[in-house]
Amino acid sequence: MPGPEFVDNDFVSAVLDLVRRVPPGRVVTYGDLAWALGTNAPRAVGRVMAYYGHAVPWWRVVPASGGPPRGHERLALPHYLEEGTPLREPRGGGDLADGYRIALSSARLDYDHEIYAEAAP
Repeated sequence: MPGPEFVDNDFVSAVLDLVRRVPPGRVVTYGDLAWALGTNAPRAVGRVMAYYGHAVPWWRVVPASGGPPRGHERLALPHYLEEGTPLREPRGGGDLADGYRIALSSARLDYDHEIYAEAAP
């Protein structure tokens, strides 16, 4: 699926490069990636992931709410389980695939990781 013609190819490459460098079992938010790139555009990061994210470990990029990527909850779950990503079970119990969340307090990549080296303090 081709992406929108107005997307900056350098921005796309920068987002995808950062996502490739997120270690297994860890996650970043769209806002984290935007900050690492020196921009205040998490939605632009989300667009890049929507159009081009299939080429990288897309499940490691999540909304700040801690939910898995919207519409891909069931596809992402096996990746999280395989990588040992800390998860929170659905409120009230039930099947893990129905309403799980990422435990951001322990799964989120620390801000001293090398992907943030270029970010402004």
